[in-house]
Amino acid sequence: MKTGKFALVYPTGNFAALLFVLAAMWYAASSQNSPAIYLLLFGLTAVFLVSIPHTLLNLADVTIATESAKPAFAGQEVSLPVAIMNCSRATRRGIQLVLPTRGGERKHVDFIAAGKAARVTLRFPAKQRGEHRIGTLRLTSIYPLGFVRVLKKFAPSQTYLVYPKPSGDPRLPMHRARLPHSRPQTELGEGDDFAGVRAYVPGESQRHIDWRAVARGQPLITKQFAAEAEGSVHLDFSALRFHDAEQRLSQLAMWVIEAERARRPYSLRLPNTDIAPAVGEAHFHRCMRALSLFQGEEGPRP
Repeated sequence: MKTGKFALVYPTGNFAALLFVLAAMWYAASSQNSPAIYLLLFGLTAVFLVSIPHTLLNLADVTIATESAKPAFAGQEVSLPVAIMNCSRATRRGIQLVLPTRGGERKHVDFIAAGKAARVTLRFPAKQRGEHRIGTLRLTSIYPLGFVRVLKKFAPSQTYLVYPKPSGDPRLPMHRARLPHSRPQTELGEGDDFAGVRAYVPGESQRHIDWRAVARGQPLITKQFAAEAEGSVHLDFSALRFHDAEQRLSQLAMWVIEAERARRPYSLRLPNTDIAPAVGEAHFHRCMRALSLFQGEEGPRP
């Protein structure tokens, strides 16, 4: 992670208001020759001057460490866990973490004990599929009196993935690629009999979520049903009739989610990419990553 060697300092609106008050007090004291007003003027000036080094020191030896952001679908939110670490021997107070390039998301931390860390999660919209850099993070503080703002910039090297937004027909294509010597097998899909539950995959249809379990405080889980299937589902970018590449990617993303939900082995073919049939979380994210990073366009087959 790259960061500047020195913190930047800016005056705030409170600073301008303080200057106005001090100027008014000085005028009143000089015109009336009042020792009491002079004493109050010098007292406020001293408090202001003493507060500045406290503000500057509040971010000394404070740094951040970003964790990996989980992939999100376009239109959803990206969650970025960040640890604000206080490496000094004094408590730091009134710190804000800001991500200005992603909608101005900010998190406020009241205090961080010496040698400790505070964990926060920045959330910002995932607008477009692909791999993106996190952008510049900023730590700011106006503690204790708010007359000046101290700022430190950090440039994390991490990136995050945005998967295509799933849309289109949720029904899996009828064409299936049969493996040699494959036998009919029982898969999990839109069948007749209940066959258990599994973890909810973000982006899939919510109609099979076990809402009763959610009401009991359990995480999102999806009901599964047994169905008869033969071979594996073959998902081919070139076989789709959409002229727009993004529509094809969205449809393929929908099918990947549905095939994974049904626990039905599926393959994925893109120009210059061919992923063999499989099922499971690792295979799911491999296919979604391929869809996310897809570049180029191929016209539909005649």
